[in-house]
Amino acid sequence: MSAQSYGQDHLRIAAAAAIRAPSLHNSQPWRFRLHEGAIEVLADSSRQLAVADSAGWAVRIACGAATFNARLALANEGLPADVRLLPRDTGPDVIARLTPGNRRPASYLEDALGAAIPRRYSNRKPFFPNPVPSEVRVQLIEAARAEASWLDLLVGMTALSGFAEIAQSADRVLRRNPQYQAEMLSWSHADQAPDGVPVTAGAPAAEPQDLLPQRPFTDRRRAPGRDFEPEPLVAILGSAGDRPFDQITAGQALQRVLLAVTDAGLDASMLSQPIEVPAAREQLRRSLRRSGIPQMALRIGYGQPGRPTPRRDLADVLAEPS
Repeated sequence: MSAQSYGQDHLRIAAAAAIRAPSLHNSQPWRFRLHEGAIEVLADSSRQLAVADSAGWAVRIACGAATFNARLALANEGLPADVRLLPRDTGPDVIARLTPGNRRPASYLEDALGAAIPRRYSNRKPFFPNPVPSEVRVQLIEAARAEASWLDLLVGMTALSGFAEIAQSADRVLRRNPQYQAEMLSWSHADQAPDGVPVTAGAPAAEPQDLLPQRPFTDRRRAPGRDFEPEPLVAILGSAGDRPFDQITAGQALQRVLLAVTDAGLDASMLSQPIEVPAAREQLRRSLRRSGIPQMALRIGYGQPGRPTPRRDLADVLAEPS
């Protein structure tokens, strides 16, 4: 291998980290290949959700998150990547192309975020009421800004109640679509399948007092006294625009924020219902008084220990070098 190219070992290192990224219903819509000494992240259209993601927004968010993990893994190998998003000289499925940059040791922050990759998971269960420290809030805002995105933290019950109303309304719209419901249930599994959401990772069944909506991946009732936190920390991640490029960029920012959450000893779950419904998304944008576009909503706090959901084998997502 020359100093200006990646090899098969680097592809495996990058892909092993990339597959730990989040995706809608844990659909894992990505592939990876080594091409002319570069590592490419590709969208796997065969795993795009036909109902929930007909426009491909969720695929691009997920592949952006996978790209960030790959970047981080390579940086921690002392081989940081120069990244081009949607490179024009490649096929239409190529989301990102990573080529070797100048060798250097990983920074302290890269090392810390890289160590968080295998520990990160979506915690859909109730959090403890302990507030998130102000210094951590600042770190999360800076994490999004470092990836050319923004993160708004909703402060006070007025802002939180307004968001909850938008999110619950969007959730009702989605629940009224039987095709949407059937698609979601097809990605819920009772066993440890290599994709989809295990029922053990789902939120407990909704109850009237719940402020925020949760996906009904399970009908399990919650334990007595384990209601959701009354004042959750809700964060809205957004981008300057809503082109495919912006969505991929937001996916990278999302993963950086989620890893910062994990590194700080916190948990998070994603609330994409108000993003999936166009009218709700616009209402959310106006409520934030933002010129940019919301790309994801997060619930952040201190949760009970859990574990990451399964992922497919590397052999299923790697393409041989061409």
